[in-house]
Amino acid sequence: MPRGDKLYEGKAKIVYATEDPDVYIQDFKDSASAFDGKKKGSISAKGRVNNTVSVRLFQVLEEAGVSTHFLGTEGETAMRIRRLDMFPVEFVVRNIAAGSLSKRIGYEEGTDLKNPPIIEYYFKNDDLSDPLLCSTHLDELGLISGEELAEATEMSRRVNTVMRDFFSTRGLVLVDFKLEFGRDAAGTIRLGDEISPDTCRLWDVETGERLDKDRFRRDMGGVEDAYAEVLRRVMEL
Repeated sequence: MPRGDKLYEGKAKIVYATEDPDVYIQDFKDSASAFDGKKKGSISAKGRVNNTVSVRLFQVLEEAGVSTHFLGTEGETAMRIRRLDMFPVEFVVRNIAAGSLSKRIGYEEGTDLKNPPIIEYYFKNDDLSDPLLCSTHLDELGLISGEELAEATEMSRRVNTVMRDFFSTRGLVLVDFKLEFGRDAAGTIRLGDEISPDTCRLWDVETGERLDKDRFRRDMGGVEDAYAEVLRRVMEL
């Protein structure tokens, strides 16, 4: 499908218009960033890996009855997606303590949560550094209605169930991950954005090796190899 005007360019993706106002093209970049853009770099083949992994996982979720924005592929680094009016909220789903959650509640990284998943809400606002909010904050700011929040939260739980099972069969532990949702032209809430090693913490089930963006965040090295390994496992039949 021919690309039209560039509509948006973020840290990891570029979104283009098409001749259909309800269809966009989402193109993944090799650039990488962390800590609200304070750390920047590039990961070789990241765009191809994240696009391919996201395509596969969106397909798995659609087969499980989860509505997504995915429509089809557009080459190695891009996909066709439905236009969504996105909620300015990130849903972070946590099964095991890691990252900022470990710091906030004093759990050692790798500690199993008592009643997973914990679902957190973050305001997508670069000027405020994407702060963690509770539901009453969301209501105060008018970011999402109570009904929308409840539906997207339940969808997040469903996504977690499907993805934990999927990754488990491939020797990966889904520690935590970020989701974004929006409404399509018909008013249906759908999962958007991406699902990739950029947005998921994935640990090897036997060794605990980290196979995700933490290798970039924490200068652990082996970032390209980790992303390639996730791709290999995700694409296993």
